[in-house]
Amino acid sequence: MTAEVKQPIFNMVDLHSTTNNTEHHTSEISLDQLIVRRGQPFTLTLKLTQPFTPDLHPLTITAATGKHPSENVGTKSCFGIPHTVQRSPAAKAVWKVELQRTSSPLVGLLIVTITPPANAPIGEYSLSLKHRGEEMLLEHLVVLFNPWCPDDWVFLSDEVQKQEYVMNEQGIIYQGSGDYISAMTWDFGQFEADMVNICMKILDLNHKHLKNPADDVSARCNPIYVSRVVSAMINCEDDRGVLEGRWGDSFTGGVLPSHWSGSYAILKQWLNTGCHPVKYGQCWVFAGVMCSVMRLLGIPCRVVTNYQSAHDNNRNLTIDIYHADYGVREIQNQDSIWNFHVWVEGWMRRPDLAQDGRYDGWQVLDPTPQEKSDGVYCCGPAPVTAILNGDTHLKYDIPFIFAEVNADCTDWLVKADGSKVCIYSDTRRVGQNISTKSVGSNKRMNITDTYKYREGSEKEREIYKYALTRGEEGRVVNGGTEDNRIPPPAKVSMRFEEVYKPVDGKDVSLKLVLSSDSSVPRPLSINISVQAVRYNSQPAVNIQTEKMEKTLLPGKDLSVPVLVPFLVYHKHMVLCESMKISAVVTDKQKPENTYLAVNDVVLKDPPISITLCGPTRLFQMACAEVVFMNPVNETLKDCTLTLSGSGLLREDIEEKLPDLRPNNRVRVKFFFSPHKSGEKTLMADFDCSSFRDIKCYCTVNVRP
Repeated sequence: MTAEVKQPIFNMVDLHSTTNNTEHHTSEISLDQLIVRRGQPFTLTLKLTQPFTPDLHPLTITAATGKHPSENVGTKSCFGIPHTVQRSPAAKAVWKVELQRTSSPLVGLLIVTITPPANAPIGEYSLSLKHRGEEMLLEHLVVLFNPWCPDDWVFLSDEVQKQEYVMNEQGIIYQGSGDYISAMTWDFGQFEADMVNICMKILDLNHKHLKNPADDVSARCNPIYVSRVVSAMINCEDDRGVLEGRWGDSFTGGVLPSHWSGSYAILKQWLNTGCHPVKYGQCWVFAGVMCSVMRLLGIPCRVVTNYQSAHDNNRNLTIDIYHADYGVREIQNQDSIWNFHVWVEGWMRRPDLAQDGRYDGWQVLDPTPQEKSDGVYCCGPAPVTAILNGDTHLKYDIPFIFAEVNADCTDWLVKADGSKVCIYSDTRRVGQNISTKSVGSNKRMNITDTYKYREGSEKEREIYKYALTRGEEGRVVNGGTEDNRIPPPAKVSMRFEEVYKPVDGKDVSLKLVLSSDSSVPRPLSINISVQAVRYNSQPAVNIQTEKMEKTLLPGKDLSVPVLVPFLVYHKHMVLCESMKISAVVTDKQKPENTYLAVNDVVLKDPPISITLCGPTRLFQMACAEVVFMNPVNETLKDCTLTLSGSGLLREDIEEKLPDLRPNNRVRVKFFFSPHKSGEKTLMADFDCSSFRDIKCYCTVNVRP
């Protein structure tokens, strides 16, 4: 006798991945792997080997995620046809199934729709079926947040905004300073190959998951929790995070943060090297990478730049800046004001703070490791509306972010004997031109008024005082400990004016203009210093110092030229983002009257261009050309060109170029084959011994 071969219950499953993913706005990620959004149904077709008789032989489906799935915590759900499946009375995140139709009572061809609940934990799921006593693993699928679903906490009603803040793979990150705003194209690339695996790996390596994986996976139903985990995992200070930050002189073992043009190369390198931190990042890199992860997971996200951004270390909402009597900052203080700082905003509800929705909407999240939050280097989510209204008693990290955009600032002159004199007090310096990319265009959108009321207004001062009283228990609220905090009344006004726009490779020319309403001549001692400064306000080196004596005549402006030759500054500015030009002016007749003027100068890069050589079609070879001319009277060495673009190049292309002699031009033609259609961005980065990471881009419309 031969043993009877038992026929399997299921002999065909069609996941309809292409159709489902298109309807769930995940087809840009994959057309083969089933990726769905919670709160929205998807369709499966099942072919049974025997007729389907649900009253006699019900069909049971189980969806499970994590290593310890449980109905009680929402990581497992049992459901089926008919709806009589036994489940835990305390079951959370219950999935649903509906039988659409059967082809014939004699043939078990079933078309069903399955709906993950809008509060299901996101992540990778296994889907298994049980019928007639047999169980079969159906498929693995991925469930993401759903900004298209009104019941999901990340719901965003405006379709154009969803296209920008979830679906757009290209963006702009603003840098420079408040007076020299520059726009850098950034390739988020959130739908490139392996991005799902990368983002799931980020979630699984967070310290909360390693400590208690069951609780962590269960908590992934909550975008507040997930965004906080991502904020911690983008930096590597507490874990095996994605990026290592560095703000010093040496970037040995990695690349300059300015080299990066997009997130995908960083995330892919992290995954391919066994999740070792990628070297190196600074704030805009951390923010760009976090935005990519958030958009992939389905949380609407945008990158935000704050100019004159305060780092209030002691949380007293006041920044103290110290200057020596010759104008150069003398004391390394824990407080500082960065030229700019970049974070992200994620869109979500905050019922943990208020049930009336007052704190719903944009939430600040900052992955740059600055200060610890609950013992971990992460920041947020902090509601922008709470920052606007000074609600510094709420979670998370609102006092720190409030200070970044609205701290008061006091400048102190440090004399030779160590005594300090207040020379300037400013309530308006911090938090300028808070910027993000506009929806549907490459224009800059100023969102300062979402963070604070108009500077100098009665409402703004009222909120500042309220924030002081509502902060964390034990926080210094008296405005600091220095004596004589009120500066002397201004009798000499000063300002810097450009002679022409500052460009790297050319001399920098400005003038210091002084004026006074005095009726008598004013003999003045003027000290002007020029420093190479990193964007986080840390001085690298003093470039030049000039001291002079001038007389300010009644009713007339005094103009003092300030010239910084290229040959003097260029070797100091290679690794620095700006020049800080400071003028300390002392009234010789009344030496107790000292005045300060500071100007942060950001040099514009010399021109570079990238152009297409013709039309581009999907999977067909295309050509582009990069052109750069050496603008200085020295040979440029160690020249490299890096090309990137999601949907256009599967990997970055890096070419080493020959030395470029003075006034010579380099032309580089290269070929690529687009693998995604639509509007894409092609980017080039030119790097050499004298100019670091000069960038350009062009828009590529890839036709099918």
